Amino acid sequence: MERDDADGSLDSWAQFCSLSNELLGGDGDLSVGPRLAPVVADLCSRGLATLVRDYFLHSLEETFRNNAVKKFWQHFHPYCSASAVDRIKFFVKEHWPDDILSRALEDICLEKSYQEKCVLVLVHALQLYEDRTAKRKLKAVDCSSSLMPRYQLMVSSVLLTTLPLSFPEILNVYFKKKLEELNVIMAGSYESDQHGNHEPFESSNASDWHCGMDIDGQEVSESSCLVKNIGKIVRDLRCLGFTSVTEDAYSSAIIWLLKSKVYELAGDDYRVPVLGCVKKWIQAVPLQFLHALLTYLGDSVDYDSGSSGLKSPLASRPSSFPGIGVPSEALVRWHMRLEYFAYETLQDLRIGKLFEIIVDYPESSPAIEDLKLCLEYTGQHSKLVDSFISSLRYRLLTAGASTNDILHQYVSTIKALRTIDPTGVFLEAVGEPIRDYLRGRKDTIKCIVTMLTDGSGGNASGTGNAGDNLLEELNRDAENQENADYDNHANIDEKQAWLNSESWEPDPVEADPLKGSRNRRKVDILGLMVSIIGSKDQLVNEYRVMLAEKLLSKSDFEIDSDIRTLELLKIHFGESSMQKCEIMLNDLIDSKRTNSNIKTSLLKTSQTVPGQEEAEISHDVLDATIISSNFWPPIQTEDLVVPASVDQLLSDYAKRFHQIKTPRKLLWKKNLGTVKLELEFEGRSMQFTVAPVHAAIIMRFQEKSRGS
Repeated sequence: MERDDADGSLDSWAQFCSLSNELLGGDGDLSVGPRLAPVVADLCSRGLATLVRDYFLHSLEETFRNNAVKKFWQHFHPYCSASAVDRIKFFVKEHWPDDILSRALEDICLEKSYQEKCVLVLVHALQLYEDRTAKRKLKAVDCSSSLMPRYQLMVSSVLLTTLPLSFPEILNVYFKKKLEELNVIMAGSYESDQHGNHEPFESSNASDWHCGMDIDGQEVSESSCLVKNIGKIVRDLRCLGFTSVTEDAYSSAIIWLLKSKVYELAGDDYRVPVLGCVKKWIQAVPLQFLHALLTYLGDSVDYDSGSSGLKSPLASRPSSFPGIGVPSEALVRWHMRLEYFAYETLQDLRIGKLFEIIVDYPESSPAIEDLKLCLEYTGQHSKLVDSFISSLRYRLLTAGASTNDILHQYVSTIKALRTIDPTGVFLEAVGEPIRDYLRGRKDTIKCIVTMLTDGSGGNASGTGNAGDNLLEELNRDAENQENADYDNHANIDEKQAWLNSESWEPDPVEADPLKGSRNRRKVDILGLMVSIIGSKDQLVNEYRVMLAEKLLSKSDFEIDSDIRTLELLKIHFGESSMQKCEIMLNDLIDSKRTNSNIKTSLLKTSQTVPGQEEAEISHDVLDATIISSNFWPPIQTEDLVVPASVDQLLSDYAKRFHQIKTPRKLLWKKNLGTVKLELEFEGRSMQFTVAPVHAAIIMRFQEKSRGS
């Protein structure tokens, strides 16, 4: 380069620097532009276009950093420098951080807007040179076209590198307050429906809100003004390069509001389904807000607007949302995201309270149904298994819990989890700790048999939950057996078999491969109870012992309920297993008939035989239970001396039995049975039912009083 050219370049550069400083330091005066254009053209002709651009951007950065950025962050300095305790005071201020955020954004956006005009001045100067010089068009275009994007990148870089750690928290507080305010405005119209209807948003017209949020200014309402204010803040933040920080902030606020709504609707009331209400609220409040916000920001892009020509995977979207019509792809993504979070939040809430929910089952069935739908959507069944097993070990499987209570909870658990997973895959994992614990209890078999045969559900007070009564399962098993017999005779055509094969699904990873496929597995409550004991023979033997005690303690021959129970047990355990029990019941039926015959025969004998003394005790008061000892459990016999009158009565009864049932004879077990006595105390009579040994003692006192 010759000396004259160098001097000319230096002069042009000095003029450019002076004019640039004058332009950037001016208060909105852009008159420098006409003087700047020839200087820029001269420098570009000397090959200094890149240097011109870089110097101008550097000057912009220094000015922006020292003036606008420093002033912008000073607005938030009181909060950022405050302690955690003092920051709480800012939260309770009514218009914080709305006022300060709006003012700070307004100031910095004004400065940025002026600098953008300055950039356009330089761009215009470069483009004038490009128009006159076709040979350098490509290079000049590169400089002019990249100038504005590089400026925008510079603005974002400066702000993000100086970003205080507390600024995202400030944005989060702002969006939380605004969304709470918006929720109060928009959900207020649904409150009256919520009190009179369990589906609070069903009868409301969600389109009313959309009309009120007309972002084109056709109709201005409180909600639309609020959304416009929020939209302006979001737009300004995005222009400054805070797009990601801003989206995280209002996304976090929406998720927080949704979580609060789920907790508010769900609470500790398990008798009302809440999932439908939550989904309607999502469409009524967050989606309406997001629709208006995205439209305001110009982000409401349709599915078919993509330049690639590829069809969006979300094309199977809902045809419309209430008050929105056909949603954009961005809105559908938000809808899917919010619904998934709602499912997951409600699922975690119900899993955390699953122990209480099962205690209240079946009244808590709506909560179980909600949990089922949530798990189908999220697929987090393993979370349920782990959490519930932990609750069982901590709250149920303890020494302080009675065996009856554990069994009742187990039956309720089976029924509840059968609703969630009819295949029983997860029930196997949850039930194994309960079964292992019950095997160590000595009274487990007795309690199970009591639940099988006692209408009170196993509680001595008779106040057991009807849902825990295993007699219901016996009845249901009988019905299923009949249906199974019918199905076995039905012919399944090839088409149905093919459909069954197409609908096959593999077991979940939690399934035990040794338990068989889910397609063959059936949740059988009685079968699970038997698995606790080990074999059905042990249960049948215990039932036989308890049936014997029950029959021998009866004061009458009413055994209809026992016969019904036996028939149901025969269906489940087989007739051969229950044969001895059937003979025991037949003994009572025969005893009733034999009693009647013997009493009638003895009465006729006393009337037809002349001179026979009348018995001291009437034969009508004696009812004997005649058992086939070979088929009954071993019965403990104790010697008992009864009064002579009673002994004579038993002897007459045995003789008559031998005459009727030759060659069979009676062997009395005098210590068993019950005796009804009427005792007098100072002129008043009272009736008692006592054991034979007690009756014998009392009657001894009667004999002594007569002798004296």
